[in-house]
Amino acid sequence: MIIHNAEIPKERVLILDFGSQYTQLIARKIRELKVYAEIVPFHTPMDEIKKEKPSAIILSGGPSSIDEKGAPQVSDEIFKLGVPVLGICYGLYLVVHAFKGKSAGASSREYGRAFITQKEKSDLFKGFKPKEQVWMSHGDKVVKMPEGFKVTASSENAEIAAIENKEKRVYGVQFHPEVYHTTNGTKFLSNFVFGICKLKPTWTMDSFIESSIATIRKDVGDGTVLLGLSGGVDSSVTAELLHKAIGDRLYCVFVNNGVLRKDEAKKVVDRYQKNMKLNLIYVDASKRFLDKLKKVEDPEKKRKIIGKEFVAVFMEEAKKIGKFDFLAQGTLYPDVIESVSTKGPSDTIKSHHNRVPEILKLIKSGKVVEPLKELFKDEVRELGVKLGMAEELIHRHPFPGPGLAIRIVGDVTPERIATLQHADEILINEIRDAGLYNKLWQIFAVFLPVKSVGVMGDKRTYENVIAIRGVTSVDAMTADWAYLPEDLLRRVSNRIINEVKGINRVVYDISSKPPSTIEWE
Repeated sequence: MIIHNAEIPKERVLILDFGSQYTQLIARKIRELKVYAEIVPFHTPMDEIKKEKPSAIILSGGPSSIDEKGAPQVSDEIFKLGVPVLGICYGLYLVVHAFKGKSAGASSREYGRAFITQKEKSDLFKGFKPKEQVWMSHGDKVVKMPEGFKVTASSENAEIAAIENKEKRVYGVQFHPEVYHTTNGTKFLSNFVFGICKLKPTWTMDSFIESSIATIRKDVGDGTVLLGLSGGVDSSVTAELLHKAIGDRLYCVFVNNGVLRKDEAKKVVDRYQKNMKLNLIYVDASKRFLDKLKKVEDPEKKRKIIGKEFVAVFMEEAKKIGKFDFLAQGTLYPDVIESVSTKGPSDTIKSHHNRVPEILKLIKSGKVVEPLKELFKDEVRELGVKLGMAEELIHRHPFPGPGLAIRIVGDVTPERIATLQHADEILINEIRDAGLYNKLWQIFAVFLPVKSVGVMGDKRTYENVIAIRGVTSVDAMTADWAYLPEDLLRRVSNRIINEVKGINRVVYDISSKPPSTIEWE
């Protein structure tokens, strides 16, 4: 089922997800062109797709080979909707097979940077040089062209790298235009969206605010909404948007789960109750959460325990309010895609606390409001600016719902929490003083239950380790480790070792995502 949180623009691109790790980047790139794009599972029923009346269809890439048993397929009706269709990588083979062509495993696979050469004039390559750099990721190739199509580009290992049937407005490319390493990828998608589909750049954050408020008012009616407010960017922007839509019928519950940043509870109460004038309910449930987390080392169990306990606290507070019609969450698209394959045949990477069974049950019943769940973090920050929110809040680094529980590897204890809070405070203060905070996507400390030998004041020590994780990113789907000045790292290390009791070693994480995730757990 296709579920929307805001009124959808009349002009929109529907992306059928076949499991590519890059699918979300297609949507991002098209939205940057100010055209609304939405991702739906490849198996979405045709009746639902027709009801959406999409202006164009994109078939994403995927990890499968089209001839293997159980490989995802697409209905031929997709090509009879009368709208342009673009197949990318695996989507190319779907196009080929739909029109009676053939593909097979290639003798030479092609992964990474490659160069395509134009063979025929095509509106998709308008403004391109005869030879362009692209990003390839395939082990198959087209061996028989579908009837009525022509080859418009080739690469060294793929004689058929781009095809089209201009009359039917059906196109297919072997490369990934949505990936950064395809030099003119944005221009390629622009040619498709504007040149071929004739769409207009009308989807802006202003229009998103207007349609979201209208939809929230329509869906909520006279009801009340209970929002779990964490103090981070996502829940704060959600609160501001909901407050503009329904005013005092929004109740914000801030739960101190015992694994927050140092002094976070006081700061949140001051910010939202005194400054933003929200109906804020503060619940100190720290002992309750820590009792549940006692001796739990598995990160998935930690996430699920915290998610379940959050729901329980919300329900208890709802009863005190007297009426509770909807639960609101600041869920973003990366949270959804990493938690469960709701969009397509993607692997589950980790459970998100907003996607535990209790929450999923509420979502299914239509009792959850998630106005940001199709947005990326940078889009949420842009939304916050449009809503007039404080810059310091908008650019705050992401903080996970399970908090420090998943930044403490192993057992979560009050002593470890206090140690990590102190180390993290030192780190963040030094990063701010160095003027680097807004240049990083995220930086934080991780407590490692690993002891190492040290020497302090001529005495042997055997104490724990703090790891520093700093990354640069655009949307958290991919991330690179951040290069920090040597003198800054030295200062952070010295301060943590000298000021934080129980720590005698500091290490810096130089892993990128993928293969690593940003958080350690």
